[in-house]
Amino acid sequence: MPGVIVTNPPKAEKKDVEALSGYGTATVGEAMGRTGFLGTHLRPIQQGVRVAGTAVTVLCWPGDNLMIHAAVEQCGEGDILVVTTTSPCTDGLFGELFATALVHRGVRGVVMNTGIRDTAELRAMGFPAWSAAVSPQGTVKATGGSVNVPIVIGGQMIHPGDVIVADDDGVVVVPRERARDTAEGSEARERKEAAARAAFLEGELGLDRYGLRDKLKKLGVEYRTYEEVES
Repeated sequence: MPGVIVTNPPKAEKKDVEALSGYGTATVGEAMGRTGFLGTHLRPIQQGVRVAGTAVTVLCWPGDNLMIHAAVEQCGEGDILVVTTTSPCTDGLFGELFATALVHRGVRGVVMNTGIRDTAELRAMGFPAWSAAVSPQGTVKATGGSVNVPIVIGGQMIHPGDVIVADDDGVVVVPRERARDTAEGSEARERKEAAARAAFLEGELGLDRYGLRDKLKKLGVEYRTYEEVES
């Protein structure tokens, strides 16, 4: 089936992307009802980095990075390149040269549902990357695919222009139409967690703060002394 390169797709509002950039993936996912997580297989090549940006999606054939070259032209300031393949692939489809071209265009990072290489160089450049594998295996440029079409990673649909949030914990996608509500929900969750943190610093227990003692009782969980258990 022939591929397609979609130009100028709608994107989430910049103010909403910037608002989401202030929150971790755990907070953002919770604010969306524990949805949007792209899976435990996507791991960062660096530590201590959090980014948010609008997705430029790429669908490649395994072992072939032709469409990443095509996607670079479609990338701009504030974007994050998100790549998957038509079937599982761990080859190193992305490396330092791609990152150099993307830095020039203001791209904030890359999420690869495949392999990545040149990781030392990428860390030295400060170019954030998340991938399913690290591999020096090279690729060809032979098969057409698509850019800026809906793709699926970890069971989550990603549309071009959706917000990608990534940090040490993993990667979350926020549908662009939910960006504002999710940013507001993330702020509310941060306030709630700050209050809980202050309470815990004063010695309060989660059992009491969240009313969990009654839940334990309803579930039939009993307190017994060591002597009672051993008798």
